Amino acid sequence: MAEFLGLGMTHYPPLAGTDANMAGILSWTLTDPDIPAAEKDPANWPELMRREWADDRGAAAAAGHRKQLLEGMTACRTALDEFAPDIVLVWGDDQYENFKEEAVPPFCVLAYEDTDVEPFVWLNSMGMPNVWGVPPEHTFRMRTDKVAARRLTDELLRADFDVAYSYRQLSGAKFPHAIGNTQLFLDYDKAGQGFPYPILPITVNCYGQHVIARRGGLARFADIADEDLDPVGPSPARCFALGAAVARALSGTDQRVALIASSSWSHAFLHDKGWHLRPDTPADQRLYDAFVRRDWDVWTSTTADDVVAAGQHEMLNWFCLAGAMHELGMPLRWSEFLVTDAFNSNKCFAIFDGKDTQ
Repeated sequence: MAEFLGLGMTHYPPLAGTDANMAGILSWTLTDPDIPAAEKDPANWPELMRREWADDRGAAAAAGHRKQLLEGMTACRTALDEFAPDIVLVWGDDQYENFKEEAVPPFCVLAYEDTDVEPFVWLNSMGMPNVWGVPPEHTFRMRTDKVAARRLTDELLRADFDVAYSYRQLSGAKFPHAIGNTQLFLDYDKAGQGFPYPILPITVNCYGQHVIARRGGLARFADIADEDLDPVGPSPARCFALGAAVARALSGTDQRVALIASSSWSHAFLHDKGWHLRPDTPADQRLYDAFVRRDWDVWTSTTADDVVAAGQHEMLNWFCLAGAMHELGMPLRWSEFLVTDAFNSNKCFAIFDGKDTQ
């Protein structure tokens, strides 16, 4: 029988950049002419946001945020090394990278050969240097397990869970940064070049109504006033069910499998009702409290509209993990919820490993 480890982490792109640019998304948002001046005035911001932004546009606070994030990454990497997995399955969003107008599957297993990943595509597009000081064209090799990916896809389809699969990245497409940054950040000291475990990616259409409409990313209010919304993405409950189906499919193997949800929680740039200035912390806190209690009814009763309203699109990756952990009956050993206003998204780290200390 298989053995499992569950991990939750963030793939927050600005972590790959310097402290001076970590609040760059907020800086860009503040130039949107359609956000009311009163909303952009720091005097009207919450105390946490004013303190983080300070008089240096977040540079000093970024060092503390980086320290928190790296402590979470270290905890996850330590658990991963202690577990010594045969394979690392990662749920991550495709943010208008590999899947665009030609096809947008709800879920897709990437059954790729070993792949060279360019991790700084986002930073380079924003004109930002990376924190390692390596050339912007830096790459690392992501080891994969095509056989395991094909086998998992076959098991899911035989169990009537209709997932898509892909053997090759689309020509000219970008590799999903949610997956690439997972390796990059878990191998932070070596900028992704020393990660020893093969990765099995499952991409999730987390952006749903906004994947094509907003090109899976930043948008001005003028651009979204009359946007043509895309069809919805998979519901939170369906993502929960996918996680459970993956756990069942892998349980019959003799592998040691790490299951990882890779994303931040509410994103400011997706939180329309908050003027794209800060994440929806109350919505995140509600789900985190239920997460700690393992009250999965709260999670499965969350709707797609709830997720979109809170800017929690990418959390669908965590719904997959939650479904797997519920299916396997695995206890939550450790978690940490990091709240921020100036750095775009709240982040969460988690370890499920069967060593219940509660």
